Amino acid sequence: MPHFYHSWTRLGLGALMGSTALAGCGQPAPASSPEPAAVEAPADVPQAPAAEPAPVGSVGGEGEGGVAIELAATDPVVFNIALAVTEAHIIAARDAYSAGETDAAAEMFAHPVSEVLFDMEPVLQARGVTLFDRLLTDASAAVMAGETPEQVSARTDEIIAALRAASLKAPDNGTAPAGVKVHVIADMIERAAVMYRIAAASGAYEPYLDGYGFYKVAEMQFAASQDQIAASHPEAGEAMTRAIAALALAYPDAAPQDALTSDMSRLTVLASDVTLSVN
Repeated sequence: MPHFYHSWTRLGLGALMGSTALAGCGQPAPASSPEPAAVEAPADVPQAPAAEPAPVGSVGGEGEGGVAIELAATDPVVFNIALAVTEAHIIAARDAYSAGETDAAAEMFAHPVSEVLFDMEPVLQARGVTLFDRLLTDASAAVMAGETPEQVSARTDEIIAALRAASLKAPDNGTAPAGVKVHVIADMIERAAVMYRIAAASGAYEPYLDGYGFYKVAEMQFAASQDQIAASHPEAGEAMTRAIAALALAYPDAAPQDALTSDMSRLTVLASDVTLSVN
């Protein structure tokens, strides 16, 4: 698999950490810019080395950054990363609501509509996908209206089913399904590690919740395809097993944490091991 996936699907960790939107979904995202590294970071978020500019057509704020929409039209990895980013927010929203975090849950349900799905709409329509953004906005409204966690969970299941159906209509550029899967999971693992570092530095709940969602999607997708990955990408499978186990300790649940005590250097190394293993 070409190495360049990890330059344009993730925008670069330096650019991600240099964005004002990294404070979390609860913070306003800056206007789209072809040079995201030029956006000034908040004082409480440590600066990282500059990274390459985002590709034309990239979208996103905190952690969604770098889903290159123009490439999503022809590349199954980018297409599925966009869906995985959406799913991460949905899982985080459901679990935050179960933890009593109503406002955060409502925003998590609504956030992908503007940050991912709006820009993905032409791509989804061209691939014959039935648009499902209304499911997310309805779920957000349902949370604010006080539906039960069970009802919200059912809405979440419906959204995930729509994401699964959309995934079946991803473009085909010859990449094997296992190759697509390992790159998507690696992307989610690295986003989760980055967001944990930002949450620890800022003390804010929103980036923690973002990272929790990315971790849960990585965990779920890896569990569903572990045997396939072990057969086709054994080194990646072993690296993912280690990284996901560490993320499980870093993200015990979706509730706000009193302290974030996981070893951030170790998380970074484990995520990097995954990235290297799939290149």
